[in-house]
Amino acid sequence: MALNRSDMTSNTHIPANLPPHRLSVVVPMYNEEELAHDLINAVQAALASYPQPWELIVVDDGSRDRTWQLLRERAREVGPHIRIVRLLRNFRQTAAMQAGIDAARGDVIVTMDGDLQNDPADIPKLVHKLLTDDLDMVAGWRQNRQDGFLLRKLPSRLANRLIRRVSGLEFQDLGCSLKAFRTEVVRKIRLYGEMHRFIPAWMATVTSPDRMAEVAVSHHARTKGQSKYGLSRTLRVLVDLLSIHYFLRFGTRPGHFFGGLGLLVMGAGTLMLAYLGVLKLMGESIGTRPLMFLGFFCVVGGLQFLTTGVLAELLMRTYFDGGQSRAYHTQGHVQPDDAEAWHAPV
Repeated sequence: MALNRSDMTSNTHIPANLPPHRLSVVVPMYNEEELAHDLINAVQAALASYPQPWELIVVDDGSRDRTWQLLRERAREVGPHIRIVRLLRNFRQTAAMQAGIDAARGDVIVTMDGDLQNDPADIPKLVHKLLTDDLDMVAGWRQNRQDGFLLRKLPSRLANRLIRRVSGLEFQDLGCSLKAFRTEVVRKIRLYGEMHRFIPAWMATVTSPDRMAEVAVSHHARTKGQSKYGLSRTLRVLVDLLSIHYFLRFGTRPGHFFGGLGLLVMGAGTLMLAYLGVLKLMGESIGTRPLMFLGFFCVVGGLQFLTTGVLAELLMRTYFDGGQSRAYHTQGHVQPDDAEAWHAPV
């Protein structure tokens, strides 16, 4: 069913008791020339009467069509609170989202997809719950998701179940990009790979899961263009899921993982060699036994695991003490003065 874009903002409800704050809305886009104007128009309409200062940051993720030109054209027409950040090439969705978070100046950051399947009218609801309930993150839950079952819903459900099992977070829809964050908290984590879908798990490393919540949001069928981030990333998501499982358990203590594994392997090898030593003392020949070679390699392998653990600990010290490396590069982006380029409250 085709979506009338005017319906997306016709029922916009902005709570009257929003605490004072400044809002930054971050939207990554890639080859979405059909939706470039529609996105800015939809967000502008949804937040036109927003009672607090806000800005929209659209990150062009190295689009090869006219997305950049159309975004810049519409931003000039609407006002300076519409800011366009252009990446030098396609760094993928996670890096584009991180670029937007880095460019944001608000106390609250809301992220959403650029295909307008997320409804900008839900933004005030998420921000209201975030601030009034004193939370660090509020995630959207697409209860009535308007996507195909076999190619989108089924893989998403399986992935959500797997992520919940690995991370321990009881979220129903970890893949929904519509989320609201406190800026000071979300900037304590860095996103890379396909990690944008695991933001709640990353957030759990810097804040309590009790300070994260989930609310039901609208979801619309895509009416223009096609998804640029499809099933091809499934394998990358699974690899990133293994990475986050390791990071959540051993991220700040990798020596425990490699050291424990090394002691286990080396212990098994020592027991094998000790057994063969007893047989040797009893006069048996052990020179051609495969167990001797297995025991020897287990001892050597265990020592290597222990050494790797020490090196990993040193790398973690460097990570925590080192500089800021980025997963993206922008083209000529100038950060405006902190007091300028906001949509003024009505």
